Amino acid sequence: MNMQSTVLAPPAPKRIEDMALSKVMMRDIVLKTMFRKSLNTVSELARTVCLPVQVTQEIVDYARGQMLLEAMGTLSASALAEMTYQLTDSGRARALDALSQSEYFGAMPVPLSVYREQVARQSIRNIQITRDQLTRAMGHLVLPPTLLDTLGPAVSSGRSILMYGPPGNGKSSISNGIRDAMGDRIYVPRAIEYAGQVITMYDPIVHNAAEEAQDDPTQLRRRTLFDARYVLCQRPTVITGGELSLDMLDLVYNPTARTYQAPLQLKSTGGIFIVDDLGRQAEPPQKLVNRWIVPLEEGKDILALQSGEKFEVPFDTLVIFSTNFHPNEIFDRAALRRIFFKIKIDGPDQENFLKIFALVARKKKMQLCERSLVYLLKHKYPTIDNVYANYQPVFLVDQMIAVCNFEGLPYKMTPELVDRAWANMFVRDEQIVK
Repeated sequence: MNMQSTVLAPPAPKRIEDMALSKVMMRDIVLKTMFRKSLNTVSELARTVCLPVQVTQEIVDYARGQMLLEAMGTLSASALAEMTYQLTDSGRARALDALSQSEYFGAMPVPLSVYREQVARQSIRNIQITRDQLTRAMGHLVLPPTLLDTLGPAVSSGRSILMYGPPGNGKSSISNGIRDAMGDRIYVPRAIEYAGQVITMYDPIVHNAAEEAQDDPTQLRRRTLFDARYVLCQRPTVITGGELSLDMLDLVYNPTARTYQAPLQLKSTGGIFIVDDLGRQAEPPQKLVNRWIVPLEEGKDILALQSGEKFEVPFDTLVIFSTNFHPNEIFDRAALRRIFFKIKIDGPDQENFLKIFALVARKKKMQLCERSLVYLLKHKYPTIDNVYANYQPVFLVDQMIAVCNFEGLPYKMTPELVDRAWANMFVRDEQIVK
């Protein structure tokens, strides 16, 4: 189900007054963009700074009034030809001075106050996930029927979720399924502005632009439907693991360009932030969760500029923590209380294990053999106390395929193949002589 229509688009500005940015800042970005990109028509400039032509023309006229730009006449005698402009000596000097203060040019930023309004229009908490949507997104997984009973309300609430349980049972796959279940789109600003500082937001690594926004022959006409300073994207998903550190949650300042880049959780606004393998980071889990307490409870985060000035940004993100540790081992009660849903993801029982095994074998064209399956269940699994995990069927089938490929054997399960595959799944405890 595509819920694109439920998100209200940011309206395109019609006049310079609608921008809620200082005229000087807009003028300087236009001058820097002309200087860096060698542009000389308003239409080219409008596309580059992502503004309507009429608003761009107002900024150009403002700069002309200050003798920073001058008109060069038309490109030709054609009625369709545009007026061309160039920087005056004063304009070049101003562009260079502005670049020395900040290298940022291109898309005009969206003021933080205006972006807050768009965040509210497309909040993650506005989404209502149905059982059918979640079931379809998880269709490739074999899950206990009761799991969706818990997972559905957790996702629809837009509140934090802690998934815990033994490794290899699909916590990461379930997190990805939650992302897929959402299926709609939101508007991500290319950059936002606070106190005259530009913070870049749109990141192609995090944000997946909607196909309609790319290579569309009617794109110029469609741009008028929403503010082109935004990119229409699928709801973002940020996935971090053992590499996550507290400083990754701060503004990233580029001292050479003198611009900021949004931290991970701000880039994930309107989407999902997955902290995988919690407990494997250099920072203690308690410390990481303490950093999230204010955002999780109050729906806002606190960031700091290089000057030390702190300011609030929206925190509109579904945070999913995933860990192989028991929550009581890594959190105190106060931290656990602030994580809204706690969901245990256990390994499959024998029946579901066999279902997964059969699905994997069919997909990978490995012919099953009842005698070999019985051998696996009766002789191998008792050695690990019959503890089944979701990753094991894929691991065992891939191992058997690798042996078959090497030995030139047909893809058919045998007890001998089971033995060779099993030997690679675990490492025997032994003393290594050094």
